Amino acid sequence: MKNQMFTKTLFAFIFTLSLVFFATESTAQTTVEKQVDEMPVPPGGMQGFTKYMIENLKYPAAAKEQKIEGMVMVTFVVKADGSVSDPKILRGIGAGCDEEALRVVENSGTWTAGIKDGKAVATQMTLPVQFKL
Repeated sequence: MKNQMFTKTLFAFIFTLSLVFFATESTAQTTVEKQVDEMPVPPGGMQGFTKYMIENLKYPAAAKEQKIEGMVMVTFVVKADGSVSDPKILRGIGAGCDEEALRVVENSGTWTAGIKDGKAVATQMTLPVQFKL
């Protein structure tokens, strides 16, 4: 029980400290912001997102068998409508962990968009997903 509480607390701490914004980049359809006045917020806030990750992140069997642990870094865009798009692995650990991290990010629901100058904007984010046996 203490280990599970530690894991939850550690995840919340890492997530809170590790949300990183990348340089503004323009595409034909939208501009993805680096700096915003208000960061995007996951469904249920940080507490709800931590609960979602704990309940939905599945440790891949291959990673368990090979005793693979580590942190997968996922980058994604929270669009102005709050939808998550373009998730990619920045740093992976393999054995199915990268795919699982992408899966939970893709299915994380509708976020509250980042705000810049009073308007909802697309925001690039990075999320560390910890796999620990």
